[in-house]
Amino acid sequence: MRVSAGAGEAHRVLFVHHFRATVRLAALLGADDPEDIAQEAFARLHQHHARLHEPAAALAYVRRTAVNLTTSRLRHLRVVRRTPGESSAAPASAEEVVLAAERVDHLLAAVRRLPVRQRQALVLRYWLDLSVAEVAEALQVPIGTVKSTISRAQSALAADLEELA
Repeated sequence: MRVSAGAGEAHRVLFVHHFRATVRLAALLGADDPEDIAQEAFARLHQHHARLHEPAAALAYVRRTAVNLTTSRLRHLRVVRRTPGESSAAPASAEEVVLAAERVDHLLAAVRRLPVRQRQALVLRYWLDLSVAEVAEALQVPIGTVKSTISRAQSALAADLEELA
C-alpha cells in the first residue's frame, strides 16, 4: 500500500511533534519498552492510513494504538512472568528523599491497583494533560464515561492513599 506524498508528510510531522509524548504515554501506562510501543503505533498509522476517514483522527489513532499495544504487552508479560513485577526503590541517604520516594511508591502502587480503564483515563487526562474529549477519543468511549471513570479512579486513589496515611 502506497502512502500519498501529503499523507507521508503529515505522518512525518505528526511523528516529530508527538513521538516523545507517545513514549511517555506508554511508559506511564507501564510498558517496559515504551519507545518500541510508540514506534509500533506510528508504524501502524503509516500502514493503515487508508482506514482513517479524517486526517485529524491520526493522533487519536496513534494514542489508541499505543494504549492497546501497551495493554497487550502487559498482558503477555503477566502470562510469561506469572506475577506482576514491582519496582524496587533504591535506598536514599537523606530522610526527605526516602520519605518522598515512599510517597511516590505508594502513589504508583495505588495507581497500579486501579482497573486498567481507570488507570488509562488518569494517565491520559493528568499525565499527558489531554482534555476529557481527547481522552474519550483515545479510549473510544463517550465523554460521560471518561468523566465517571476518572471520578471513580480519583475516589479509589483517595481511599487507598488515606488507608496508608
